[in-house]
Amino acid sequence: MYFLAKRVGKYIVSEKLILMNPKFKSILSASQFTKSELSELLDLTSLIENKLQSRKQIPLLNEYILATMFFEPSTRTRLSFESAMHRLGGRVITAVGMQFSSMAKGETLFDTLKVLESYADICAIRHPVEGASALAAQTISIPVINAGDGAGEHPTQGLLDLYTIAHYKKLDEKPLNIGFVGDIKYGRTIHSLIQLLSHFDCHFTLISPKELQLDEKYISFLKKQKKEFLITEDLNKLSECDVAYVTRIQEERFIDHREFEKFHNYYIIDKEVVEKCKKDIIIMHPLPRLSEISTDVDDMPQAKYFHQAKNGLFTRMALLLYSLNINIK
Repeated sequence: MYFLAKRVGKYIVSEKLILMNPKFKSILSASQFTKSELSELLDLTSLIENKLQSRKQIPLLNEYILATMFFEPSTRTRLSFESAMHRLGGRVITAVGMQFSSMAKGETLFDTLKVLESYADICAIRHPVEGASALAAQTISIPVINAGDGAGEHPTQGLLDLYTIAHYKKLDEKPLNIGFVGDIKYGRTIHSLIQLLSHFDCHFTLISPKELQLDEKYISFLKKQKKEFLITEDLNKLSECDVAYVTRIQEERFIDHREFEKFHNYYIIDKEVVEKCKKDIIIMHPLPRLSEISTDVDDMPQAKYFHQAKNGLFTRMALLLYSLNINIK
């Protein structure tokens, strides 16, 4: 069960959204996963990664079609979903950008979605309005995967981030200090990852300008989960962290461009900063990056953001199987 109350255009997404069809699982929010389900997904992702070492495909979805509906710009998320479907033997249909869909002619999201369910077996949706994927899950009879909704969540990115952290840091072996740097208010990847990491022995160092600090909704969540967290503007606090999760300042979330200009170079992680951190810290970034991580970090052993992006393929293959209730052979 997933809870959300949000207006999407003229539609209200209900406060209690029940995933009614037992044949599949929509993936709408990081909050829907239990710790045991996360362990299952991490194991499945690892199994897929290992199987792909010796073959190009795991053809379990050769009778299925994935629709990727991306009404916001994307490179890694869209391409990794499409590659994941191809690696599983399935096919892909796609719509990219409002201007290239019938929504540019005034068609409602509701009508677009109702037509979509006739063409595909599963869909991944990215939309600039928070709650759009939940509306989709209410509207159509195929599983829906939230590929990012406005400043809300990005659960599939959060899951690949969790998989990356688990690979290098072994969750629950010891308490981990997770440092988030940059746009924490609008960073939907952070919102999802915080919820996923709350199942494990972690505390959080939230480093951002005052204007971009974590929304009260997620502060309340951390308090409810009895998680330790520090809110600060001091980048030096990164030296105490085991993981540095860096995000860009998102120009598209600012109404006033002058506000963006004030923050876009607020923090820069360069070689000098990394050398002041723990030797085994891992540096992550959901990408795309602008200037917030200097290129002189790329060749450092702590830099894991390109491996993190690679993990998107394995994770999204696992999620397609998970959503369609297909067991791997």
